[in-house]
Amino acid sequence: MTDKAPFKQAEPNRKDFLVEEGGKERLDAFLSRQMGDATSRSRIKAMIVKDAVTINGTICSDPSRKLKPGETVSLDVPEPEDPTPLPENIPLDILYEDDDLIVLNKQAGLVVHPGAGNWTGTLVNALLYHCGDTLSGIGGVRRPGIVHRLDKDTTGVMVVAKNDRAHQSLSAQFADHGRTGPLERAYLALVWGRPKTLTGTIDAPLGRSGDRVRRAVKSAESADADFAITHYSVVERFGEKPDGTATASLVECRLETGRTHQIRVHMAHIGHPLIGDQTYGAGFKTKANKLDDDARMTVTAFPRQALHAYLLAFEHPATGETIHFEAPLPEDMETLCSAFRHER
Repeated sequence: MTDKAPFKQAEPNRKDFLVEEGGKERLDAFLSRQMGDATSRSRIKAMIVKDAVTINGTICSDPSRKLKPGETVSLDVPEPEDPTPLPENIPLDILYEDDDLIVLNKQAGLVVHPGAGNWTGTLVNALLYHCGDTLSGIGGVRRPGIVHRLDKDTTGVMVVAKNDRAHQSLSAQFADHGRTGPLERAYLALVWGRPKTLTGTIDAPLGRSGDRVRRAVKSAESADADFAITHYSVVERFGEKPDGTATASLVECRLETGRTHQIRVHMAHIGHPLIGDQTYGAGFKTKANKLDDDARMTVTAFPRQALHAYLLAFEHPATGETIHFEAPLPEDMETLCSAFRHER
């Protein structure tokens, strides 16, 4: 590849680059080289993940995607970002804190970082208030200290970096998904029915499904398919019947990959969507009508997907010690479980 691939300005905020002859190169490295000092490598990665890049007209959100000679890479450069997030006094349930990191139990309804429709009231705003100027800036203006995320309505354990060393170490551990290190993440999900086997592995690639947020299982040959693997085990069964079926199950899920909505899509894919999941389990909403009055009222009033990140373990960036944190089921999920236990 040449040092600078030719490009044309196709639209006011769009740049097109032609991949020249030469060896394979990662998408993020290629764009970083083309943009030069104007844009950092981390900013390039963020734009790729946010679907700002296409290859031959197809959106690509994988920064590590290897390019081929003759392909056209298009980058939609976003408009200048909104003002830097401001500190907000939002209560946090902090499980642990030192000079390098914060571990917290995220509550339901809290968006992790600012974005469209959520410019205030986020975890980042709360962290800026709590930490002041000590947060790491590697994650970008809108994501200081953030090394992983949970959906708005998913509760549970998160870790946030407070300096660059911690950010680099934790980011690398999450990217590795525990394959070579001590990182461990486990979730509890309350799902409809009972999986046929009490333990199992769901190996099903994920890609977009009609919009920038919703995901679906795709064939491995699909251009936007990302491999995704979820291991599950049934912890508790509710309303179990003689034929082995059940009304609902509490399931532990462990991820081998970390795709958007992975647990929600995978559990729906095997016929057991999360209770309260209006995106991937709306077709099961009428199942609540078959419950007794108390259980039906509890289920229909549940305002979110029943998913909780209950366990997180990782290597401390400064000490090298493996540290382990757990957060109990939140009250609303405990109430759901109790309703199913007493369902007649």
